[in-house]
Amino acid sequence: MELTVYLAGEIHSDWRKQIMDGARGLAVRFTAPVTDHDASDDCGVAILGAEPDKFWHDRKGAALNAIRTRKAIADADVVVVRFGDKYKQWNAAFDAGQAAALGKSLIVLHGPEHAHALKEVDAAAQAVAETPQQVVDILRYVLEGTLPG
Repeated sequence: MELTVYLAGEIHSDWRKQIMDGARGLAVRFTAPVTDHDASDDCGVAILGAEPDKFWHDRKGAALNAIRTRKAIADADVVVVRFGDKYKQWNAAFDAGQAAALGKSLIVLHGPEHAHALKEVDAAAQAVAETPQQVVDILRYVLEGTLPG
């Protein structure tokens, strides 16, 4: 068995690298959104032309990013959605909702401080992890049937 895992959510920490490093040797292919914050924000105007109104600037970028996100979620076997501490993660919640609507296996990753705010998202997930290592341990268990240790 091989899994395609989409790593959605916050881009301000190295959680993706921690999961990818920890999963070395497992039959996993990882995909992710564009994590260069400036490129993600400005892709629409860089490709389709400048917008004087910030709303339309952001809308163009969001629409282009949605092409990648929709494809990656549709192709994923498992979607991991990380909610970070620094910003409200509306895009992460949207990705979790898309994954749930498509019947994808969903792992939500966040600290205990977000448990109440994310209770509905957590209820849709097959697992709620607090650390990247727990995500790795879940993937290892799913693929190999082995427990951490």
